Amino acid sequence: MSTGPSQTNNELPQGPMRVKMPDRKPIITFALIGFTSVVFLIQFLIQTITGDDLLFFYGGKINELILIGQVWRLITPVLLHGSILHLGMNMYGLYILGRGLEMYYGHGRFLLLYLLSAFAGNVLSFVLTAAPSLGASTAIFGLLAARAVFIYQNRKLYGQDRTRQAIINLVMVLFINLAYGFMSTTRIDNMGHIGGFLGGIFFAWMGGPLLRITGQPPFFDIVDVRKGREIILASLAVIIGFIIIASIPFFAP
Repeated sequence: MSTGPSQTNNELPQGPMRVKMPDRKPIITFALIGFTSVVFLIQFLIQTITGDDLLFFYGGKINELILIGQVWRLITPVLLHGSILHLGMNMYGLYILGRGLEMYYGHGRFLLLYLLSAFAGNVLSFVLTAAPSLGASTAIFGLLAARAVFIYQNRKLYGQDRTRQAIINLVMVLFINLAYGFMSTTRIDNMGHIGGFLGGIFFAWMGGPLLRITGQPPFFDIVDVRKGREIILASLAVIIGFIIIASIPFFAP
């Protein structure tokens, strides 16, 4: 092993090397999938027995009830779904995006990203859409945004070609989903999707992982140099910013 100075940058060193990747299991991703699925099962059973979707009635995004003070409805819709297909599509998106993001974000920051994206999506839906809504797609669009930001901010590690292709793929996924939502005759909450995407971008840009390579050849570690205070400020920026947006309907004439 070389005894030269350690490497501390965000460019891959030349020559043979071993890079130690973060070793985190996606426990929050699987916990969210499991918990959301259990909530849907309860929701389905209650609706089957009573004939009413009581969980949606008490936790869905219903503007009139938010306006009388039931502000928890700006986050609880992330746990509710309208059908098994609706649940399956969102949980598949969480499975695909969540595992890789959680490995680099860490468990707590990943959960924060998920919840902040859901909150931002429901806020924008509340302000711009009168229709009731529910579902985890607000959070999934936030994960999609965070994935794009992560690749862009760590592009020197990915390489120019891989970065470009990955960003193009993510933009295409976003475009196709939004286009389908605008053209579909079924009720799809595109404002919620856009809000979740914006919340994910803001948090990821200011508080997402910034990776650097450290160590001595041929053994290297990938470390996140993002400061804890930056993560806190990113969280506060999203929370305060979207609280301000959410307050608009309360003061509208």
